[in-house]
Amino acid sequence: MLKINKTTDAGKVNISLEGRLDTVTSPELEAELKETMDGISELTLDFAALDYVSSAGLRVLLAAQKTMMNQGTMKIVNVNEVVMEIFEVTGFTDILKIEP
Repeated sequence: MLKINKTTDAGKVNISLEGRLDTVTSPELEAELKETMDGISELTLDFAALDYVSSAGLRVLLAAQKTMMNQGTMKIVNVNEVVMEIFEVTGFTDILKIEP
């Protein structure tokens, strides 16, 4: 299960995720991002309550990063040790902007 909370403020969007970002739930985030990313300049993904990311979730994050590179910035904040380890093992720490 994945819970998505979104706040928008003048071209800046903050999306908080709670639960697991996996094969079952990643289409939900993908749909939310597609709907949200038009015309925004800053995207922040808050992973404070995210427990796990699968390869399907990583693909969604990579697609969002590619989109945001053309129109602004994307950062991921509040990443826990489990998710950070997944980012490190997959090399995503080199691709994504991750802040503690």
